[in-house]
Amino acid sequence: MRLRSLGVALAATAALITLPTTQLPAAAAASADTNLSQGRVATSSSIENAGTPASAAVDGNTATRWSSAFTDDQWLQVDLGATASISQVVINWEAAYGKDYKVQSSSDGSTWTDLRSVTGGDGGTDTLDVSGQGRYVRLLGIHRATQWGYSTWEFQVFGTTGGGSGPIQGGGDLGPNVIVVDPSTPNLQQKFDQVFAQQESAQFGSGRYQFLLKPGTYNGINAQLGFYTSISGLGLNPDDTQINGDVTVDAGWFNGNATQNFWRSAENLAIRPSNGTDRWAVAQAAPFRRIHIQGGLNLAPNGYGWASGGYIADSKIDGTVGPYSQQQWYTRDSSVGGWTNGVWNMTFTGVQGAPATNFDSGPYTTLDTTPVSREKPFLYLDGSTYKVFVPAKRTNARGVSWPANAGTSLPLDRFYVVKPGATAATINQALAQGLNLLFTPGVYHLDRTIDVTRPGTVVLGLGLATLVPDNGLDAMHVADVDGVRLAGFLIDAGRANSDTLLRIGEPGASADHAADPTTMQDVFVRIGGAGPGLATNSVVVNSDDVVIDHTWLWRADHGDGVGWDTNRADYGLKVNGDDVLATGLFVEHFNKYDVLWSGERGRTIFFQNEKAYDAPNAAAITHDGIVGYAAYKVADTVTQHEAWGLGSYCNYTSDPSIVQHHGFQVPVRSGVKMHDLLVISLGGKGQYAHVVNDTGAPTSGTDTVPSKVTQFP
Repeated sequence: MRLRSLGVALAATAALITLPTTQLPAAAAASADTNLSQGRVATSSSIENAGTPASAAVDGNTATRWSSAFTDDQWLQVDLGATASISQVVINWEAAYGKDYKVQSSSDGSTWTDLRSVTGGDGGTDTLDVSGQGRYVRLLGIHRATQWGYSTWEFQVFGTTGGGSGPIQGGGDLGPNVIVVDPSTPNLQQKFDQVFAQQESAQFGSGRYQFLLKPGTYNGINAQLGFYTSISGLGLNPDDTQINGDVTVDAGWFNGNATQNFWRSAENLAIRPSNGTDRWAVAQAAPFRRIHIQGGLNLAPNGYGWASGGYIADSKIDGTVGPYSQQQWYTRDSSVGGWTNGVWNMTFTGVQGAPATNFDSGPYTTLDTTPVSREKPFLYLDGSTYKVFVPAKRTNARGVSWPANAGTSLPLDRFYVVKPGATAATINQALAQGLNLLFTPGVYHLDRTIDVTRPGTVVLGLGLATLVPDNGLDAMHVADVDGVRLAGFLIDAGRANSDTLLRIGEPGASADHAADPTTMQDVFVRIGGAGPGLATNSVVVNSDDVVIDHTWLWRADHGDGVGWDTNRADYGLKVNGDDVLATGLFVEHFNKYDVLWSGERGRTIFFQNEKAYDAPNAAAITHDGIVGYAAYKVADTVTQHEAWGLGSYCNYTSDPSIVQHHGFQVPVRSGVKMHDLLVISLGGKGQYAHVVNDTGAPTSGTDTVPSKVTQFP
């Protein structure tokens, strides 16, 4: 914070009291148009300190301000959310004002048109009549009047937006597939049972459902969850919604085999299990977040059949977690009363009560803290009003984030509530207006790419809302901006080949987002299974500092439309941005590299992979003299990379004679460090010659015994 002399302070006071006759205070602006800038997203070339952010210039509070660094040129920019006809701009200067400056507009935030140029300004409040159009308006300071930077109490833009049918309204009801209940809801158990009967085995069906439980105590219920069914509490904290009963996932539909219990979730609840232990026997894409289990947790199906999961975050389990038959599992920023066993790869970061690392002889990899994490946004009730809570970033986290709940709340009227039948054009119009997106449960066919361009945009799905790009489009592009939150939805490839289903940042993106990274949480991608699907790339991350927190990128190995070329998808995840972190990375069955990491200083904590079952022969996957594409490849150009707890499995059912050269391929440099790697042949259908590069013993025979490397190099 800068300190000023008494003379400067008195001059500032005089400037605010005695205004030239050519200026009007903001409150007296003679425009009948709307203040379009208040509460909108503002950015700037710099800030003086954390107490003077760009947002303070558009918050409607004349006691807060934006101020810049002490140099020329500087700018303050506001995104109006939609193209507007601009009639007036009012600048309420603080003592550090601009002597020479411009007011400019832009349709894209890149190419600017001058609306007004001011020379010889004398501070106070400048009311400028202008005429122009644009979505973005900025104040460009050219010469400062003082030794300080540029500082404004308020920057107001007046005008009109839209036309025709008018702007899209935020808020409203949550649509037909969201079931909101409270403890007094009649026939509540019947509601759970009816949805479960429909969804229990509907692995590739179109049904999508979200149960929302209002705060209170629910006695004697058992919410069994089938495919595309989510259950969430509507309290600000998990303990606000108490279930004295169970939330259950089992595998009766599949003869006790839980390896296909995908696409369902539980969040933000407290559960006191009826027999002391809750059962959550899931596979991939089944997040368990912000749950307080007042007892134990069993991750295996009844009968302890096969199981291949899974993910827990921000949860407290008072009793013991028993994974039993679970092959792998990742737990983050949680608390457990104990952990009984494990099969191959159990990884923990920031988990109080986690077992110690024993990967040389057992399945555990444990890190005390998670380097960067930010919990998933969630819907809750503030009284009778719906809001979305957006948790803050944590560094070196350990244990749950609640009940402290650092973060911000967004009212539902700041969201376009997307319902089945909505078009991509309407979705993009809502984004252009500055609205966030709340996808209600349903399947959404897209005839154009969804473009997320505003910093801080939240895109949140309920009930595994599913986006399907038609005609070879990309499903979603995210600009290289700060703080976008993508959470809780599924992207299903269409029949025509898409280049990239989800792209975060434009090619060549290089902006620093360390303070406010984009996060991708419980966002899943599927190519095939529900019918033929094609995509060259599933997810490409070009932006720096992105946090990928739990994803399953899956080229289908079963279902409809499955074949080496029928549902071809070359790459699961490509990372080109620097300083990207993945926590809970599940990527399976791609035709080439499942993960190709080219950015610097990347980190992965937990990776689960199966190579493509349907490779027709060794020749089809031979490249550069190597048989088989690595499950996880770090590009030869990378100088720094680190990863912990990684497993790759092969099950070459089309040609069991294939010997994959390695599961992992990395450049041999001191800055590239790989910890706790394993490869496994599932039943002897194919083998691995090495674990990483040319290091590690080969797998052999039909026993599923892992070959391990605890440290490379």
